[in-house]
Amino acid sequence: METIKTKGYGASGSIFSSLSLIEFERQPVANDEVQIKILYCGVCHSDLHQVKNDWKNTIYPCVPGHEIVGRVTVAGPSVTKFRTGDVVGVGCMIDSCGSCAPCREGDEQYCEGPHSWTATYNGPMVPDGSNTYGGYSEMITVKENFVLKIPDAMDIKSAAPILCAGVTTYSPLKHWNIKSGHKVGVVGLGGLGHMAVKLATAMGAEVSVITSHEEKRADAIRMGAVEVIVSDNQEDMKRADLSFDFILNTIPDPYDINKYISMLKRNGTIVAVGVLAPYKKATDNMEVAFHRRSVAGSLIGSIAETQEVLDFCAKHNIAPDIEMIKIQDINDAFKKMEKEEVRYRFVIDMESISNEE
Repeated sequence: METIKTKGYGASGSIFSSLSLIEFERQPVANDEVQIKILYCGVCHSDLHQVKNDWKNTIYPCVPGHEIVGRVTVAGPSVTKFRTGDVVGVGCMIDSCGSCAPCREGDEQYCEGPHSWTATYNGPMVPDGSNTYGGYSEMITVKENFVLKIPDAMDIKSAAPILCAGVTTYSPLKHWNIKSGHKVGVVGLGGLGHMAVKLATAMGAEVSVITSHEEKRADAIRMGAVEVIVSDNQEDMKRADLSFDFILNTIPDPYDINKYISMLKRNGTIVAVGVLAPYKKATDNMEVAFHRRSVAGSLIGSIAETQEVLDFCAKHNIAPDIEMIKIQDINDAFKKMEKEEVRYRFVIDMESISNEE
């Protein structure tokens, strides 16, 4: 079968200047795959990291986008979960080895196969020379086992960020069994952080937001936080020592973790989800040991967890705060994201790509 020509916005080389319209080829629909017309795609901070090659693993050309909502246009002959016309989602990964222990146990995001899991764009986590192209494009083909059902009750315009920002924060909250009675701190009120506040609040936790931006106080309270701690205010931070059972740190760039460790209670845990780089300073193991605290990390979420968080958000009427843009505005959106000027997730209306020649 012939490959399918499609359009998208991508970075063509390692010297990043801007995304531009490119044409590339998708593989034809296999027996167990669906073809999806992309309706909306969220803009994640990792998209910016990838196109700039901040993590030194980018494969070019790079067509970003792993928060995809679209409509099934073709279903392969062996597909049983979806049919033409269904509104579906695609998150951060589109394949894994399927046979290692994490995959068998439903933790595909920790796949231990030869090439780890396959990202929706930028290829396998352990590059093997192949590439994948993401949601800043007209369409995509994906194995049905890596496709999610968008609940009927959900506004599909705001569903896209749940497929990354939602599950990336839901997964550690679930793993560490956050529930009523827990005091939870969320560091950073951005694309990830604002979802963490809404989700942890819905789980029954008492949530505090720790932010360097005083102007975000009103938003944090509106989203469910009971308290806002300004991280540049030493008195605020000192008062919060030994306060939290759990802290979710969503800062997307290197930072000093130690000032947050002291805020944990005995047996408390701090989990990093926003940064894939070394901390600015080494962890102070004295602070960790004296209160039997734990420092941990978490990576996106499984396919099952992604469906769970979609259903959870639909049940609890949770939606990300979004700003809709056209694909032609993506470079300006990246600049605003770097300046932390988005409230709180950009979502691309992919119908706008049809205006490109």
